[in-house]
Formats: sequence, structure tokens, C-alpha cells
Amino acid sequence: MKKERIVSIIDNDKMRIDHYLNKEGIYPSRSQIQNLITQGQIKVNSMYVKPSYILKNGDKINLYPIETKELKIDAENIPLDIIHEDDHLIVINKPANMIVHPTGRICSKTLVNAVLFHCKGSLSGINGTIRPGIVHRLDKNTTGLIVIAKNDTAHLSLSKQIADRKVTKNILLWFGEKWKKILARLMLLLEEV
Repeated sequence: MKKERIVSIIDNDKMRIDHYLNKEGIYPSRSQIQNLITQGQIKVNSMYVKPSYILKNGDKINLYPIETKELKIDAENIPLDIIHEDDHLIVINKPANMIVHPTGRICSKTLVNAVLFHCKGSLSGINGTIRPGIVHRLDKNTTGLIVIAKNDTAHLSLSKQIADRKVTKNILLWFGEKWKKILARLMLLLEEV
């Protein structure tokens, strides 16, 4: 049996429900909120609504817990370059050529497989079974720091900080000799335009 949580609207009328829940950090993304509303996991005054529903003072938002599914991804003992770890999160230096989470055909040798082994499955379940704990992503060929949430509270907090632009990403590009030639040619082509 699902136990619902009720949020009363007092001074936030005339705002879309999906915008409100995202602004309050109750769920990490508007697309997730919209899916939950469509599935009936979020209601207003115990009634089904659309994601575009405009809140009114006195409305009561009925929130039902997200049912987490059992992980179907295998934990794998893959070495990790851990920069920081505490009870709430882990920061990993992801190497190039490592996929962050399983995709359609690739379900092993990913960062998620390694993190599941390291954390013994204690990760945030907000992003479901495929991307547990993943707050942001890095492309396969990118080396860099990635933050993994160990619990839902940390995940929601980190997602809200990213959405509110309180967390910034700094990207440093490095070009070898071959890339310098390609970049120089590209610059010449752009000058001709």
C-alpha cells in the first residue's frame, strides 16, 4: 500500500504544477514530474490532472512514493578513481571510453556496474534501475569528475543545485597535434564565411 504525502498550496497559485514541484526540488526533473502526473502518481485534491494544471491557493498535491524496481544490472569489480566519498555522495574521475550507464546493447563494463559493486547497491533510486545515483552525465569519450548520489535526499539536493545553476561545470579541452591541424583548418573555413 502506497503512503501518500500531501503538500498544501498557500502562496504559489497561478503556477503550473510541474514547475512548482521542480522549483521546490521535490522531484529532480520536470520530465519525471510530468511522467508521474500522467501515471497518476501525483494528483491534486485527489483528482487526476495534466502536467499543465495551474495551481490555486488551497490546492492539496497528493504525492505517492516512487516505487523503485529491483536492479537488473550486475555489479562488477571495476577499479574506480575515487576523488571523494562520504555517506551521501561519491565523486569519481571517469576515464575516457567508459560509458556511464547501460544502454540498449551495452549492459556491462559501465560506470554504473562499477559503482554498484563499490557501493554494494546503496545508491539513489530516483533515476530508476538503469541509472541509479546518476545525477549528471559525461559522454563516453570524456574524462572528468562525475557525482553519484548514494541516497534520494542527496540526489534531489544535487539535482536542484544543478537546475538552479549553483553548481558549475568547467570544461578543459586538450588537443593533440592531429586536432590542432583540424582546428586550424576549421578556423580558416569559419573566416571565409
